[in-house]
Amino acid sequence: MFLQHLADGILSGAIVSLGAIGLSFTMKMLRFANFSHSELLTWGAYAALVFLSFFSTFGGFFDQTIGPFSFGLPLLFAMACACITTSLIAMFLHLYVFDRLSRSAGHMTMVFASFGVALVLRHLVTLIWGSDPIYYSNELQFAILLPGGVRVMPDQVFLFGLTIFTVIFLHLFMTRTRTGIAMRGVAESPSLAQVSGVNVNAIILWVWIIGASGAAMGGVLYGMTIQLRPELGFSLILPLFAAAILGGAGSLYGAVLGGLIVGLSENLSVMIIPTTYKPAVPFLLILLILFIRPDGIFGERKR
Repeated sequence: MFLQHLADGILSGAIVSLGAIGLSFTMKMLRFANFSHSELLTWGAYAALVFLSFFSTFGGFFDQTIGPFSFGLPLLFAMACACITTSLIAMFLHLYVFDRLSRSAGHMTMVFASFGVALVLRHLVTLIWGSDPIYYSNELQFAILLPGGVRVMPDQVFLFGLTIFTVIFLHLFMTRTRTGIAMRGVAESPSLAQVSGVNVNAIILWVWIIGASGAAMGGVLYGMTIQLRPELGFSLILPLFAAAILGGAGSLYGAVLGGLIVGLSENLSVMIIPTTYKPAVPFLLILLILFIRPDGIFGERKR
């Protein structure tokens, strides 16, 4: 029982980690809590549904599933297109909402604006696709039996593998490319980075692109292993913030570790408390983190 909850916690934490990466970078570089970020997971998931329907119309080879998984090439292509679509939405929100507000409004105004944007995005999903749950595929899967009696679905194995690949890719991007190094510089000091010749506006757009792409992937993986519904992002908002705060704003590794801790704490807590109280665990984690270490595990302490 413990090992099964442990495995479920790691898998759910992987989804939270992907969404928390973008939120963590946004909090560090834009200096405000963007509550609309969670809705990018929802839009990424539903955008993939649209592209999945398009690619599936080709039939033939596109109708075949890959190995033991419930999906084939159309979903992989749809996920890539969803990342692009969600990035465009994020850049639109930055250019026409948040960037304009940041020039004249304070941080609290930005936070409340993000609440409003989140509501608009969520209700647009309901207006376009309805409120009923949707599934990417109705293909049956057989669980994989791991040592210790742990059972996982093949799609969950893909989820974990894709998360590991994404984290490694982002690590190389942040440490080996000029854009990644510039992003780290802007995170530390935007004014100093600008003096050094860094185009801060372009770097901020990259932050939105990376964050939105991670959110889209997290949304697709959530829909793949559970289901699509308009409240997808709203149900993950507290876990995302708990992961970002726990790991430390602006830290890639902190967001990943924070997401895993949140996922584990949620799933292990059901062994002690009723399942109905499970959503309260991230909120308690946020309070505990802010009390013990406000800057997070990988965050730098303010002097």
